[in-house]
Amino acid sequence: MDVHEVLERPIVTEKSNDQMALGKYTFRVALTATKPEIKRAVEEIFKVQVVSVQTMRVRGKLRRQGRTYGYRSDWKKAVVQLKAGQSIQIFEGV
Repeated sequence: MDVHEVLERPIVTEKSNDQMALGKYTFRVALTATKPEIKRAVEEIFKVQVVSVQTMRVRGKLRRQGRTYGYRSDWKKAVVQLKAGQSIQIFEGV
């Protein structure tokens, strides 16, 4: 899998912004991505050193449009811990 296919987009929420002070960054990743693939992708794209990767699968929520019910797609979230003193510039000032 190409490194640009692994990381879909950053997740910017209050909780993820608080974790940035601790050197943890949150990404939405491909559902089939593994921890080693996520680590390699973050290191290659942002030129930083990754200490650890934590992943979790988020189940799609039930949504309704009129009488029709359906589910949003399942997705995968990864929290990446960087080496002390390093940061990802794309997140700064968000």
